[in-house]
Amino acid sequence: MKKLDFSQNGIKFIVGIAEDERVYLHNFSTNDLVHKRYKGVWGPIAEIHICGDNPNDHHMSKHTGGSATFTLKYKSHKYYENEYGNKLELTLADNKLEVCVHYQFYTGISLLRSWTTVTNISADIVGLEYVSSFSYVGIDEGEKPLDERLKILIPHNAWCREANWHAYTPGELGYAPMTFFSGKRILVSNTGTWSAKEHLPMGAYHNLESGNMVMWQIEHNGSWAWEISDIDRMLYLKISGPNEQEHDWYKELVPEESFETVKVALALGTDFNDTLKEMTKYRRIIAGNNDKNRALPVIFNDYMNCLMGDTTEEKSLPIIDRAAKIGAEYYCVDCGWYADGTWWDSVGEWKPSTWRFPNGLKSLFDRIHSLNMIPGIWLEIEVMGINCPLAKDLPDDWFFVRHGKRVIDHGRYQLDFRNPDVQKFATEVVDRVVRDYGVGYIKTDYNIEAGRGTELYGNSCGDALLEHNRAYLCWLKSIMAKHPHLIIENCASGSLRMDYAQLSVCHLQSVSDQENYLYNAKISAAASTAVIPEQGAIWSYPLAKADDDEIIVNMVNSLLKRIHLSGEIQAWDDRQFALVKEAIDLHKQIRADIPKSIPFYPFGMPQYSQKWMCEAYKLENKIRMAVWRMDEEKSALSIPLEKEIKSAKILYPSKCDGELTFSGSTLAVSLDRCNTACIIEIIC
Repeated sequence: MKKLDFSQNGIKFIVGIAEDERVYLHNFSTNDLVHKRYKGVWGPIAEIHICGDNPNDHHMSKHTGGSATFTLKYKSHKYYENEYGNKLELTLADNKLEVCVHYQFYTGISLLRSWTTVTNISADIVGLEYVSSFSYVGIDEGEKPLDERLKILIPHNAWCREANWHAYTPGELGYAPMTFFSGKRILVSNTGTWSAKEHLPMGAYHNLESGNMVMWQIEHNGSWAWEISDIDRMLYLKISGPNEQEHDWYKELVPEESFETVKVALALGTDFNDTLKEMTKYRRIIAGNNDKNRALPVIFNDYMNCLMGDTTEEKSLPIIDRAAKIGAEYYCVDCGWYADGTWWDSVGEWKPSTWRFPNGLKSLFDRIHSLNMIPGIWLEIEVMGINCPLAKDLPDDWFFVRHGKRVIDHGRYQLDFRNPDVQKFATEVVDRVVRDYGVGYIKTDYNIEAGRGTELYGNSCGDALLEHNRAYLCWLKSIMAKHPHLIIENCASGSLRMDYAQLSVCHLQSVSDQENYLYNAKISAAASTAVIPEQGAIWSYPLAKADDDEIIVNMVNSLLKRIHLSGEIQAWDDRQFALVKEAIDLHKQIRADIPKSIPFYPFGMPQYSQKWMCEAYKLENKIRMAVWRMDEEKSALSIPLEKEIKSAKILYPSKCDGELTFSGSTLAVSLDRCNTACIIEIIC
């Protein structure tokens, strides 16, 4: 086997070309270890299944053994420097397909971005059923029993229970081969328009014996999958966007037509914090952002534990005044502003309710402007309610259709953004709210799951869905170009579309719809595993009856990320108001550091079960951390840090019933009561 070494940035990256000209990824790790059984025969850099395929493998449901995998041979490779770092393009071909596997390296980051382009070079139509974005065999190098050397990390995600990471042995996930191969695979997959409804589009494995850890994210706002299983007694990792088996995706390529997979990014390190650091640095390169958002303005939104979709002029005016007084810089009017009655299934026309705003919505927004805040507005632009007056008059090809019927979910139709008329309509809505109301912030929400796609104008439902997903992102980019001053929030019932396809375009992410501040603390503590802190918007929403500890936890939840302020602000007394304002003032003092900070977890991967929770952020010579004492009997926590501590102080609250002591690189934190928290600054 001929070996080509492209190792860099702490990544061992060696490509093998066998005597029969098939191409394999020989090593992808942080060290020189290669699986001792590795022969290259079963380690293709691209896994491709085509219509009429004869999979040369007893594969069960595993994505292995596609005939193209065996017939594709080395044609050429190109290696060059670009604006990000070095780029490797490996081209393979047979008599039907030309396949280019793209590997983008990033200067100074132990991370690889990978995707695949397939071109039909035959005279006939070729049908694609599966194309990997990344494929590697050999993740389980070592001599110890498999369950002692390999951990698989899965980030469960659900409405109001986001970023819930768990580490498993293969056996705990049901994988335990008792012969020379297994028909069992470990599969994490998503089908539909919510990319993160059950799992974040992420994953990781940690080889405890070799010390190699890989964390990946799938940069797609629709259907995706990753799987781990075995081939020739070695474990592989295959990552893809939609495919036929899991997602009803089938794509026909006419002669000379090409298809490009979704992109995936894989960070390498030695442990959870190490890989998260590399992923964070990379996310900052691709993140959607503009100068207004980089300033991390404080946003008040009138929904959560506040007006909850029952916005009126009378209710809003005192809230607007209080929001300005406490230091909010943006004020967002959330859902319901367009509906005289039920706002849920009448959504879609986007004309303000005259009943809710007898003096006009512009009058309310003028009030926001007069108090030196920038107004924002809630739009769920991708859907139309079944009781929206427009819906009955529009043609079916504006919407997703299956089995000849419009797809309905929870009282809404799904608009199809491949349709130019849909994009024109959506653009006119945005133009109108910007022009008429001076809007500088749009909360784009998305509250339905439209399923596997639409049967109109595609080779399959999944094919049409993928093209819709991409068309929607292109439309968003066109809005950004037309209105560069806008800040656009990505929301989908909170984080049910928390992915870096959306976040490479949108400026910030609503992390959760969780209404309970204590549960929200668990979500907040893990949020930076999924989204960089300057994009991660966390609700802080004290109720009128809140005691000091409730307010403190609410504010600690968001202080080191993005503050989404809400709650019963109009009813807070002077004591409550002052405690919230203290946090807002502190955030404004430290927020310039947030886009430079690197998240880490002193106790490793965050877990909901922890009684004490701690998330920390590294800066050049200091660490800021949030610490929560939940329902833990012990009043003190010892936190191990990497560097010797020179000083430590509690930043918030200024009057804290807690104490800090330190020795060497260990910080001890004591908090007198359960269900309270604090922000700490450490000088190293």
